[in-house]
Amino acid sequence: MSASPAPNFDLHAHSTASDGLLAPAELVRRAARRGVTALALTDHDETRGLTEALAAASEAGIRLVAGVEISVTWRETTIHIVGLGIDAGDPALQEGLARTRASRGERARAIAAALDAIGIHGSLAGAYRHAGNADLVGRTHFARFLVEARIAPDVKTVFRHYLARGKPGYVAHRWAALAEACAWIRGAGGTAVLAHPARYRLSRAELDALLEEFRAAGGEAIEVVSGEAADASALARVARAHRLAASRGSDFHGPGEGGAELGRLPPLPADLEPVWARLGA
Repeated sequence: MSASPAPNFDLHAHSTASDGLLAPAELVRRAARRGVTALALTDHDETRGLTEALAAASEAGIRLVAGVEISVTWRETTIHIVGLGIDAGDPALQEGLARTRASRGERARAIAAALDAIGIHGSLAGAYRHAGNADLVGRTHFARFLVEARIAPDVKTVFRHYLARGKPGYVAHRWAALAEACAWIRGAGGTAVLAHPARYRLSRAELDALLEEFRAAGGEAIEVVSGEAADASALARVARAHRLAASRGSDFHGPGEGGAELGRLPPLPADLEPVWARLGA
């Protein structure tokens, strides 16, 4: 008898319910084809894709972990907290996500005005055209419009030159507080994970301060292996120092949009506690 394949967890991925390119069912099927055995759908501030994803996962024979990725403001920096194993029907979670989504339209109008000021017109309508969920319009949708308009060759270039902090299309915005996001996740029975920590360009002292607050708020894990071009060994040391479990997720948004492909991530360092051990896996 042949041995069962090793578990392949990808605990961070997006669908058209937020800013992914694939519908939830299509995302699940792609993950299954690439050898993923457990996938978390973690759309930005939204859980409406989970029902479709769960049905597709049952058909494809893989496990679907109910998740969400919540936008948070910490010391004027936007960070993302992933919730894994949540009860998507939890009223407090849904109320908090609804409040967070409601502010996205305001930010979108501000981004469009900033791009108008440098001669890039039509971006608001263009961004909404690319948004599968109008309540979740975000920077990625603006980036896809700018690529479509041939202002930049790809989404990564758009962020680097137009939408990152300090660039002409960047708009500061206040999201949920760190303690709020962790409380919503924990109240919904989930595990709070700091997503792609290398993306925030924090100093080690700043990252340590963030993780101290994160743990105090009930945070339990950090993405050690992600779609970011980051040093997993350095993040493993951070996880050990702060006694955090380790997560692994591609942050997949769609084919050709950079980052890691579903199911193609390297393994976690063997001495770390995998976050899926806390999810009953």
